Amino acid sequence: MTLFVFVGLALGASSCNQGHSKNDEKNKIPQIPVLELHPQSIEIPQTYICEIQAVQFVEVRAKVEGFVDKIYVDEGEFVKKGKPLFQLTSMEFNEMVNGANARLMQARAEAKAASLEVERLKVLVEKDIITESELELAKSKRAVAESAIAEAESTLNNAQTGLSYTTIRAPFDGIVDRIPFKIGSLVTAGDLLTNITDISEVFAYYKINENEYLNYMRKKIQQEGEDNVIEDLSLILSDGTTYAHKGQLETMEADFERGTGSIAFRVRFPNPNSLLKHGASGKIEMTNQLDDVYLIPQKSTFEIQDFSYVYVVNADNEVKVRSFKPIKRHDVFYAASGFEPGDKIVFEGIQQVKDGVKIQPQQVESQEVYGELNSQLGEGQG
Repeated sequence: MTLFVFVGLALGASSCNQGHSKNDEKNKIPQIPVLELHPQSIEIPQTYICEIQAVQFVEVRAKVEGFVDKIYVDEGEFVKKGKPLFQLTSMEFNEMVNGANARLMQARAEAKAASLEVERLKVLVEKDIITESELELAKSKRAVAESAIAEAESTLNNAQTGLSYTTIRAPFDGIVDRIPFKIGSLVTAGDLLTNITDISEVFAYYKINENEYLNYMRKKIQQEGEDNVIEDLSLILSDGTTYAHKGQLETMEADFERGTGSIAFRVRFPNPNSLLKHGASGKIEMTNQLDDVYLIPQKSTFEIQDFSYVYVVNADNEVKVRSFKPIKRHDVFYAASGFEPGDKIVFEGIQQVKDGVKIQPQQVESQEVYGELNSQLGEGQG
């Protein structure tokens, strides 16, 4: 009787221990949040450093030598086309004009005298008083006198042109830049007097690489035949703010830049308040649409020697390491391909798992993960 009780107690204890062992083994399987992946179409903003230039920028230089006699404008002043900017001393050129005028008057008088001589000799030839050769000689002298008129007129025009160069005028409507020379300064031909800039509109030049160029051109070719769509782009100023007006992509350079493999695009921006200045810097913001990509949270990934990895959960709730190549980084996600709809990855707690272990998956709602991003994009997941 005593032996029977002892054996029964032993079997009961053994059965109890097996039950606890199974429960402990189950409790050892970690509960890990898991995210189910689905393809999405997203627009990723891309920024490019740009250089801002005025639609017109001209260096105003002296064409003749002289002293600065007058300055009609001030730095930063808006001027109309043709307005006088500077006056150089013009006494020398005035004398040249007066001299050329005198020579022209003399040449005209000599030509008139030669013409009268020809007419007089014609009468004498008709009366057989003189020979025909004397008349021909007079005609030659008249021709020489008439050519002297043309030469004197050319000299006068050159002198007047030189005189006009002493008054420097605005080539177009624009803003006067810095004026390095003051009244009384001696300037020589070619010296920079100031710059005139027209910033009613500005150009923003930025460069893209060859792959981005090919994507852009393919998209443009696909849209050929459809209504022309104005490509509005945003400008991010140096202080991080977004410029109030959109710009229109107009044209591109003809060739790729050697060494960098990039090509420049030009965007035109309105500048009604003259906020943008020639030579300023900023960033052009474009959007790049990616179709059928998977958004992988960055916290669900890890890197080993420049390769990115995630833990994929299979049908048996085992985790397997899988590498992937991010296409783009967007917010706190990687846009990637190579996955299948319905694939599940470890969302959080990647430090608690390793390749081949079993887990208890806890499904994470996609809306909780992508909700804020989708509201920014204005579209849900695919």
